[in-house]
Amino acid sequence: MPPPLRTARLLLDAYTPKDEEDFVALFQDTRVSRWMGDGPAAEVDDRALFGRIFSKVYAQDLFDVWAVRRGGRLVGHAEIKRTDAVDGHEIVYALAPEAWGSGLGTELAEALVSYGFDVLGLTEVHATVAARNEASLRLLGRIGFTHVRDVEEDDGGLTRVLTRPAR
Repeated sequence: MPPPLRTARLLLDAYTPKDEEDFVALFQDTRVSRWMGDGPAAEVDDRALFGRIFSKVYAQDLFDVWAVRRGGRLVGHAEIKRTDAVDGHEIVYALAPEAWGSGLGTELAEALVSYGFDVLGLTEVHATVAARNEASLRLLGRIGFTHVRDVEEDDGGLTRVLTRPAR
């Protein structure tokens, strides 16, 4: 299980079985899931994904994944993991719409980047973002990520690969 991380307003800690309903609600919200992975999934698939966090990711210590909480309430999801798509470690994060626009996304992304550099000892951290997700692209640009290349997806969509080197 990953160690807990604290920011000024957020706590990133391990999921517990009690988080399932909030996790599924986050991933079922199409305003959030449209930007994640292959997009919105069936509820049964999101429940299976939640189960794999315990049965695979935590059980086999595959990578770090956290529940993102504010005031004790689950408001997001975060992870950092090695991926062949960028030949390095990628940050992945999502916040519930009620947490948008308050700087929490920046706080969350910075926490993941710092963890990658300070705890994992990485020399660079990557992010992959749908080219149409302008808010995330702006956020990552503000915190030092630069556009490296584009990947054309099977569905014709475009994904931007961004990288931030250690400073």
